[in-house]
Amino acid sequence: MKRKLSLLLLMLLLPLLNPSAYSEKIIPGGNTIGITVNSKGLLIVGFYKVNNEYNRGDPELKIGDYITKINGLNISNINEFTKSLENYRSSKTVNITYVRNNKEYESTIDLVEIDGVLKTGLYVKDSVTGIGTLSYIDPENNVYGALGHEIMENTSNTMVNIKDGKIFKNIVTSIDKSKDGYPGSKNAKFFENIKYGNIYKNSKYGIYGLLDKESLKTEALPIKRINEINLGKAYLRTVISKEEIKDYEIEITDINKENKLKSISFKITDSELLDKTGGVVQGMSGSPIIQDNHLIGVVTHVLVDDVAKGYGVSIITMLDEGDKLYKKISDENH
Repeated sequence: MKRKLSLLLLMLLLPLLNPSAYSEKIIPGGNTIGITVNSKGLLIVGFYKVNNEYNRGDPELKIGDYITKINGLNISNINEFTKSLENYRSSKTVNITYVRNNKEYESTIDLVEIDGVLKTGLYVKDSVTGIGTLSYIDPENNVYGALGHEIMENTSNTMVNIKDGKIFKNIVTSIDKSKDGYPGSKNAKFFENIKYGNIYKNSKYGIYGLLDKESLKTEALPIKRINEINLGKAYLRTVISKEEIKDYEIEITDINKENKLKSISFKITDSELLDKTGGVVQGMSGSPIIQDNHLIGVVTHVLVDDVAKGYGVSIITMLDEGDKLYKKISDENH
């Protein structure tokens, strides 16, 4: 009898021993935001010929590698990279430390001076800027999520390994309409000086950070888990003109519990949204999906061959990612 009581008490205590950090009610986003992330090191996005030959290093560097050191000295941006190379102008080669698939390696590249300019044969980036949609804000801990998918560097098709970043004010100025076979996009004016929050995490289920703008907080809604979502009518919350957030009718057509990134299938049924955008457009990623006045998910992808249709990720998946970030930050501060 005592053993049964002990087991019962343990079962009752389990939720308290490992609670989720996110709140029962969550604020839906819908705001179009500017996004800038800085990478951990320099991302190689391509190669060019120097004296009619490619300078890929020995062993060979690849697109998607991150350069983190020159001759053992840390570098974090293009300016530091350029200054570091200047110190070795008289050298024929330099040693490069790079990261590939989270493992560190070393290579050497030739330094070639042409008309007083050092040439490496490498195209590199240290940051990525774009637009997306704010997905949610947790009113209790100020964690936010956006995009619903990772930030990729388009040239290399590589997920950006971020050092830090920020989200900031954006005003939608026009829409390039989608058509089947060609997703359109939101066009926006950036206000990088009006910061909304920091970016600390880039994951396959979105970007996450802490908000520092109270003005973005609105009414919180209860949430639905994936098994509580119904097929049929729902709403997509987004901006298609300036900063006006509106709800547009969609239809949930399928639920796939096995595919976390594309767990919700939907089609746009709202005539106004179809008229103005043609369907799902780039920059709409992260738009909240609301059903029965509950936050259920977030837009992630467009179906390219039928742009009125798209996919969404469950809000629970995003909240779990935000929860991990919050716990990490809490652990680091204690």
